[in-house]
Amino acid sequence: MVSRKVSSKKNKPLYRKVNTTAHGVHHFHGDDYKNYRKRETAIGMRQGLRRGLDYTPLFKFLLSKIGHPWNEIHQAAVARLDHPDPIFWLVAKNVEQQQDIVRVGESSYYNGLFIDDSGLLQVVNPDINETSLAPSCHCCTHTFNGVPFTKKYREP
Repeated sequence: MVSRKVSSKKNKPLYRKVNTTAHGVHHFHGDDYKNYRKRETAIGMRQGLRRGLDYTPLFKFLLSKIGHPWNEIHQAAVARLDHPDPIFWLVAKNVEQQQDIVRVGESSYYNGLFIDDSGLLQVVNPDINETSLAPSCHCCTHTFNGVPFTKKYREP
């Protein structure tokens, strides 16, 4: 008789922590570090500031669920997030908020998504992809749904 292990491991979160202590990452909003360090130890962490979270896993999850029932997708996503707000960075809550392309960060772009009349998650404009977009500068790697743009930067 073969015994099987039953995995009680929960699904991984749909976000990840980013190293904000790396060289050149400053979040002090004009404060000198030595003053910030002293104040932080005296008053503790600042309330309400969320830094160092990357929601790329969420965006890839949402893109993988196109054509599936929204209620199931939303329930699964909320259970694996720290808060539900980033879901609606890509998914439009109503027709007026629909966008073909959503920019997240400096050079990351994703398909805009919406919920159709039958309750399924859909792409706003499925004709847009990494081959149809051009970068806005030559120094950054621009991506669309995680895939680098194929067009090269051209001076205006």
